Formats: sequence, structure tokens, C-alpha cells
Amino acid sequence: MSDAIAKRNVAVLVAAQGILGAQLPMIFTIAGLAGSSLAPNACWATLPISCIVIGSMLTATPISAFMQRYGRAKGFAVGAFGGAIGGALGAYALYTSSFTLFCIAALFSGVYQSAQGFYRFAAADSASDAFRPKAISLVMAGGLVSAIVGWQMVKLTSQAMVIPFLGTYLAVIVLNVVGVGLFVLLRIPKPRPPATGAPVGRSRAELVRTPAIAVAMICATVSYALMNLVMTSSPLAVVGCGFHTDDASDIVTAHVLAMFAPSFVTGHIIARIGVERVIALGLVILAGAGAVAMSGVELSNFFIALVLLGIGWNFGFIGATTMLTNAQRPEERGRLQGLNDLVVFGGVTMASFSSGGLMNCSGGTVQEGWQMVNLAMLPFLVLAGGALIWLWLKPREFRS
Repeated sequence: MSDAIAKRNVAVLVAAQGILGAQLPMIFTIAGLAGSSLAPNACWATLPISCIVIGSMLTATPISAFMQRYGRAKGFAVGAFGGAIGGALGAYALYTSSFTLFCIAALFSGVYQSAQGFYRFAAADSASDAFRPKAISLVMAGGLVSAIVGWQMVKLTSQAMVIPFLGTYLAVIVLNVVGVGLFVLLRIPKPRPPATGAPVGRSRAELVRTPAIAVAMICATVSYALMNLVMTSSPLAVVGCGFHTDDASDIVTAHVLAMFAPSFVTGHIIARIGVERVIALGLVILAGAGAVAMSGVELSNFFIALVLLGIGWNFGFIGATTMLTNAQRPEERGRLQGLNDLVVFGGVTMASFSSGGLMNCSGGTVQEGWQMVNLAMLPFLVLAGGALIWLWLKPREFRS
């Protein structure tokens, strides 16, 4: 019965991922291009994307605490409300040519991204131990729908009005208004207040000193941050190398498809070969993406690199999420998940800030900037790989 409820919740969350989640590939495809037309300095072109991640980072802990008190459905509704505000402000910013307001709009879009990040944890809430990695993977697979919907919406709306990209932001409002109704179908009980004398779990300091949790947070942060670092600059690199905006949209769509398509099997792979090996495989694939990107700037290089980047993110991030949920105790759920996403989006924020600077201000040409973006992946891959090896060497009874 537990997994029957879990499967119902997974179906709802997959639909939410597909409908509401479409706004993220839409915004990430055009925000850098729109930002470059509004920004007073080319080095700030990707600042709006960084602001999305900052909004996610700042709201991760409050939204997690809100969900712990009021339930998942209400927390997800708050995220959709933030996404709608972000769409409205973004549209008005484009109408008035205000770069400052465009960045503020991105902060509100980050509220949605933060709430969406908890879809994967919500999928695990009612799942058995055996079904948990599959539940997480299936919810992440809903991103396939969001990629297809987002891709089509960008093509239909980006040039549909006199002001470029204005129609895209108006469409974002519609997606949030339509999709928020899905959350009434969730069947995840609201957490009960702890009884007197009930276990309160480990403190935040104790949690981050737990080997499995620390390594899961490092690998999740590195996987997500490196994906964001490269993906944020890719539309600018594609257009800067002489290709069309539609080519950039196609490449981002292929990337997003690659992020989520493996999710249909990632849970099965984790069950078969173990979560540590899946994370390691993800890190190797991320390194391969950087190598392909640095080998040339033909359209095929962009496609292959961004597809590998998506697959590597999928294995690394889903694997790290599974490792984290396996190491937590029920009474620690809200505390740990909020802390994890604060750390993850903190790393992604730094990656987003760095992406624009590396791309536009670290070399004399677009090609040199793109090389620097991909070269910057190396030390962080070494960090995550070293952490994973350290965990492997520890006796299993001391990991969590």
C-alpha cells in the first residue's frame, strides 16, 4: 500500500515536472541572450541566470522548513506563485528595458526552482527503501516533458511579439497558473509536530561531519555547479561562434533531454551496481563533456558536449540525492534537505557568476572564453572524485 501511494505521488510530481518545470529550460535558454541586450556591460550578461540560482539558494532553507510545517503541496504552491511573479516581472522588465528589474524577476524565478528541487525528496517521502531510488529517478525523468515543452514554447514565443522574448515570459505566467492545481492530488501526509521526548536527530554540524552525507553534498554540488557553469555560457558561445539562436535552443533542448532521459534507468542502475559507482560514472562523463567542448567549436562539438554534460549531471546528482536520503533519519528530513539545497545552490550560484566572467572577460575571443569555461571544471571534478574515493576507503559502518 505504501508504494501504491508513492507511485501516485510520483505520477503527480512527474506531471508537475513536465508542466511547471518547462519554465526553467525556457528561461535558461533566453535569459543570457536577453540579459546581453539589456546589460550595461557584456560581462554581466549571465547575471540574470545567476540571480535565479541566488533566489534558489536563499529560499531553499525557508521552503524546506515551510514544507516541514505545512506540507509539500503548500510549499510547491508557493514555488509556483514565485515563478508566476518572476514571469510577470520579467515581461515588464523587457517592456521597459530595465536590466535591474530583469534581475529581480530572476530572483523570483529562483523561488520556483528552489521548490522544484524538493520534488525529488517528495517522491522519496512515501516510498519504500527498494522503490526510493526508482521514485527519485522517475520524477527526474519528468524533465523530458519539460524539455520538449520548453523547447517548443521558446520557438513559438521568443520572437512572437515586437519585443524579443516578451512572449516567452508571458507564457511562463500561464504555465505556473495552470500547473499549480496538480499539487492538490498529492497524498503526502503533513509532518506531525515531534512529541515530547521524541528523537530530534543530529544537529547541522553533526550532519555535515557524517561521511556519507558530506560526500553526497560535495558530489551533488559539483555535479550541479559544473552543469550550470557550462550550460549558462553555451547559448552565448553558440551564437558567438556564428550560429543562430534556434541552434542554441536546439542544443539546450538536447542537453535538457540528456539530463532527464537516463532517469528511466538510473534508479535501476543504482540498485544494480551501487550508488557510489553511479556517482563516479557521472563525474567521468562530466570530464568527457569538457574534453569534447575544448576540442572544437563546430555545432557537433556543442551538441555532443552538452549531451554528455546532461548525462553526467543525471548520474552524479541523482546518485548523490539517493546517497543523502539513505543516510538521513526521518526526524532530520527538513533540516538536512534544506541544508543540502542551500549548499548545492550556493555552489551553483558561484558557478553562474563565474560563467559570464569566464565566457566574456577571460579571453580576447568567444572561443578562448569557451575554453576557459570548460577548463574550470577540472579542479572541482578532482575534488568530488577524491571525496568519493575517501568514502570508499572508509569501513561501511563508519559512513553514516
